[in-house]
Amino acid sequence: MAILNFPPIHQADENGLLAVGGDLDVKSLLKAYQSGIFPWPISEDFPLAWFAPNPRGVIDFDEFHLSKSFKKFLNKTEMTVEFNQNFENVIINCSLASRKDQAGTWITDEIIESYINLHKAGYAYSAETYIFKDGMKRMVGGLYGTCISQFFSGESMYHIEDNASKFALYKLIEKLKTMGVKWLDTQMVTPVVQAMGGKEIDRSVFMKRLSKTDIDSFLIPSI
Repeated sequence: MAILNFPPIHQADENGLLAVGGDLDVKSLLKAYQSGIFPWPISEDFPLAWFAPNPRGVIDFDEFHLSKSFKKFLNKTEMTVEFNQNFENVIINCSLASRKDQAGTWITDEIIESYINLHKAGYAYSAETYIFKDGMKRMVGGLYGTCISQFFSGESMYHIEDNASKFALYKLIEKLKTMGVKWLDTQMVTPVVQAMGGKEIDRSVFMKRLSKTDIDSFLIPSI
């Protein structure tokens, strides 16, 4: 049964943990993102936990910037990025990617299945980085996230070639800018996000931003 309501986000603990349990039905996920909440399984004891951290990570596109080394990469790369062509493989690869100081993955089989369903419903996206060589196209990185009207939230990324995930993020942001989107929810600020201008904002400021987006319309963006 879909989750009808979550606790008020101010009840989240100092780590952002708000609630435990429930399900990952498409309607539950949409309700969560509308409320500034996202799922993040953290252990066998908490196989389904919901978070509303404070502060919150975002990239404001008017503060988006690239390092000198990445600009050099852009000038010479033959990589390309496509959207929503290989969502299932992207999320599976994200689940398999090794992370520094992280023994396992939070992207469980349940998460994979639920976000594939969310993608099929039109509310989750992927950006895939490819290399073409000898007439073959090989996916070498990518990211996935959620999209509700003009609200976009990034979930996870992976790469098997240097800069492949950064390139996917760069191309996604360029695409969103053409759609009139001005910022991206990154949930937390990773080194990759920070290097591109990501920052932390107070949760109350994040919720004000969220309230100004027309997410109740559930319009599906074309990316």
